[in-house]
Amino acid sequence: MSPTITTSSEANGNVSAATARAAASAAASAEAAGPQPVTMAKALNTALADAMQADSSVLVFGEDVGLLGGVFRITDGLTATFGEQRCFDTPLAESGIVGMAVGMAINGMRPVIEMQFDAFAYPAFEQIVSHVAKMHNRTRGMVKLPMVIRIPYGGGIGGVEHHCDSSESYYAHTAGLKVYTPATVADGYRMLREAIDSDDPVVFMEPKKMYWTKDSVDLGELRRLHDSRGEGTTAGLGSEGRAAVARPGTDATLIAYGPSVPTALAAAEAAALEGRSLEVIDVRTIVPFDDETVCESVRKTGRAVVIAEAHGFASVSSEIVARVQERCFHYLAAPIRRVTGFDIPYPAPKLEKYYLPGVDRILDAVDDLQWEN
Repeated sequence: MSPTITTSSEANGNVSAATARAAASAAASAEAAGPQPVTMAKALNTALADAMQADSSVLVFGEDVGLLGGVFRITDGLTATFGEQRCFDTPLAESGIVGMAVGMAINGMRPVIEMQFDAFAYPAFEQIVSHVAKMHNRTRGMVKLPMVIRIPYGGGIGGVEHHCDSSESYYAHTAGLKVYTPATVADGYRMLREAIDSDDPVVFMEPKKMYWTKDSVDLGELRRLHDSRGEGTTAGLGSEGRAAVARPGTDATLIAYGPSVPTALAAAEAAALEGRSLEVIDVRTIVPFDDETVCESVRKTGRAVVIAEAHGFASVSSEIVARVQERCFHYLAAPIRRVTGFDIPYPAPKLEKYYLPGVDRILDAVDDLQWEN
């Protein structure tokens, strides 16, 4: 039997009706405002609030996500609005956080948990691999696990090891998990809403260096588009398994995801000044992977470079190269190149600029695509 989950004011007496009305009024004002400069952090925060408002079974928990609002303030204000039964702090025990979420998801809730930093999730890896990923298959489809594991990941913030890992390959290699990673503010909102709606477990990889990037976004329109999904319209089609052409081009394809997409776009802009047209593909969902969009681009351009912050060996970038080579071999004018993090532990903050893929490294790889032929 599914437990009854109450809404904010019902769940906690210290959450007043005035607070709930203020939240609804703020949401209505934002919806009427039209496109506004919005950060990725704000888009994710709004997605969580909208999901919690729309579905009383959605709850958020993790280390410091309550009154503090999370290390990166992604959960800011959720406890004040929805009460401590809907957004609450946990002990510093990632395995326990994931294990509790599994039990809640089995019993009808939709938990959204935060791992705080990428490498902090490793103590919970056994729970994720052995239970989160396998429960649906183990029960022959009888038990679903509609849960989201939010993981801030990647470098670019001047952090140290255990705070800047790119751990997506571990989850992508684990059958039974979906793996999302937004690269734009708008995708931050819509992909998190879609992840929360999914009946399958989603590892939601958030590029932490992009939390404070801004774009002109109409959050009210994104909310309406999300709510229109399933009503027979094409406007509300989901992002899952759908890569995006972030920049059209004709000479070569740059394939990137998450924090590497802005770097790829910057490289394409620099290449244009040299008279070279580079198409940029934003993968968006690593699992499921959109072979169709990626391969359509590579067949058109005949050349490709895959860009990722993670180590190159046995990585998502390796898988992308293999998939493209298998499907586009006869269209390729040159071997596919990769620009990735080096196969070393994440370096000290002052050295990360040498470790992370940059515009110069990408342009060098493009120059190496056998243009003389």
